[in-house]
Amino acid sequence: MKLYLQTHVDTEENNNIQLNIELKKIKIDTQDLVQKNMRKLKKEMSIAEIEDTLSENVANYLESTFISIQNMNLGLTTDQILEINNETYFSIKNYALKAKQSMELLGKNGYGIVDMFFPNCMYSYHLKDTRLEVSGLCDKIEIIDGKYYPISIKHSTPPIKGVWDQDAIDLAATAILIEEEFETEVFVGFIDYTKINERRPVVMDVNLRKALFDIINEVKEIEYDKKVPTVKINDRKCGNCEYKNICIKE
Repeated sequence: MKLYLQTHVDTEENNNIQLNIELKKIKIDTQDLVQKNMRKLKKEMSIAEIEDTLSENVANYLESTFISIQNMNLGLTTDQILEINNETYFSIKNYALKAKQSMELLGKNGYGIVDMFFPNCMYSYHLKDTRLEVSGLCDKIEIIDGKYYPISIKHSTPPIKGVWDQDAIDLAATAILIEEEFETEVFVGFIDYTKINERRPVVMDVNLRKALFDIINEVKEIEYDKKVPTVKINDRKCGNCEYKNICIKE
């Protein structure tokens, strides 16, 4: 229904999409900083020293980026800034503990363990399939032993187990685009839920792929045939939707 209203009713630019893109960039850029800083670690460092090293330049980056986003008038709130800061430093503490354990266990400095935490990857990779009329940016593609693994970064609260259906569908679309782009097969992808700093797997099975193609067909009907989708009313979700007044009116 949001797609229908955006395409055929509401002509105003939706800043939420751009804001989400900027927030994902923050996650990717901070990971890059932590990755560079991890190479400086020494196995004799204490946990506090490791945290300080991993945090180098992170605060300055976050501060300047938040100012830049606020100047774009995308609606970034103080609560969102606080949440991102908390997530970032929680993640750094987690990396510090794991890095300390790895260096002690393997007898290596940071340069020798960094690939364990940050495999060879591509960020914000644009993918497109003209036949399916599907395109988009993959947050991250990790390449391990010649296999491609799509990674989707989500700032939403995850379910107790597994991933949300819409997150799995999103990842399946990315997997199909990767298969077309690199002439390979993708059997599994991952959702990174930043709120809990946890990665959860998604198997690209037949049922998930079928659900994706059903949605692609439905989207085409909405865009090209102006088909009005049915809406299942949910008080919580509808109450938070920016289109609630238009939707109720329609």
